[in-house]
Amino acid sequence: MKLSTFITTHLEQILSEWDSFARTLFPALPVPQNYILRDHAGEILQAIVVDLDTHQTAAQQTEKSKGQTDDNVNKKSAAAIHGTLRQASGFTLTQLVAEYRALRATVLRLWMPHLELGTPESATDMMRFNEAMDQALAESVVTYSENADRTRDTFLAILGHDLRSPLFTMKLAGSYLMRPAIGTEGTREMGARVARSAANMTAMVKDLLEYARTQLGSGIPITLRPKNMASICQAALDDAQAGYPDCPFELETSGDLSGCFDSARLQQLFSNLLNNAAQYRDDTRAVTITALGKTNSITVQVCNHGPVIPALSLQAIFDPLVQLSVEAGLQEGAPSSSLGLGLFIAREITTAHGGTLTVASNEHSGTVFTVELPHAPVAQPVKA
Repeated sequence: MKLSTFITTHLEQILSEWDSFARTLFPALPVPQNYILRDHAGEILQAIVVDLDTHQTAAQQTEKSKGQTDDNVNKKSAAAIHGTLRQASGFTLTQLVAEYRALRATVLRLWMPHLELGTPESATDMMRFNEAMDQALAESVVTYSENADRTRDTFLAILGHDLRSPLFTMKLAGSYLMRPAIGTEGTREMGARVARSAANMTAMVKDLLEYARTQLGSGIPITLRPKNMASICQAALDDAQAGYPDCPFELETSGDLSGCFDSARLQQLFSNLLNNAAQYRDDTRAVTITALGKTNSITVQVCNHGPVIPALSLQAIFDPLVQLSVEAGLQEGAPSSSLGLGLFIAREITTAHGGTLTVASNEHSGTVFTVELPHAPVAQPVKA
């Protein structure tokens, strides 16, 4: 019996086994309703039947065996919708893949007594069935992953937004305790610590919000106004000094530093670079920020002397949620998962201004981040 005919005539039996297996995925939890367990299983099998009965040339088979890229996956297929609903229903990705493994095994096991062993048609049916199953699984995984990413990024955006109010309260409390007429010297010192902690946490929340904005497709909008780069760099230095009061910072400026910029964004950009430099600096040397105005552009460099970043690690330094580890005992330059968003946000802000951000690291010059910006950038369009 042809495999497509077998699936059509034994569809309910196959789906019943699907239901039984799906229930085993929740050994210690309440089992979802039957319609959730079965979901689009019937439609997935019917789509596979159509595929099996569709004529396919050798060239088409070769192309199909290579699979599809994520961008070319049909997001409206039954398998794609199944992946979306499985994510929304609380299934894990492992459980989703297990469903397909069980479905594949069930169909082939039940078909075995009905097939004619050794015939070319049977071998072709089995090969095409596996190809169709692989494609359906790929479609489910793509949409599952996309929805999981979107859920995560939405959570980060909400978290960052909701943290701003308590942080503002902390900042006000720290400022109040620092007043000379309030409390003792110890009280004022504690107020300064609260203010510094609030400043550091506010910077982290700001980066978190910007990261969520880029991942949700909004991009980083900028508003260009006439500004002077020297004042922007000084404001960023003041921010970094508040977060790292024991770190010496130095600012040097020269040339024409006027232009049209989003000063708040650039202040955030340079604050991120200065904070990063202060975190990894050599305690015996200052962190420097220099701004040089040239005819067609402005170059701003942030430099610190500390552990050299290996060349291979420099390729990943601007990736979101990756931070280079310099702790003793860890592999030199090995990236470690953390909330390392500062450099990623810095690059996004630079790109939005039509500029470039590069980094170099060696024993002689230290680690130098170089931002090259036009005097009058053209705001980049915000992603839809």
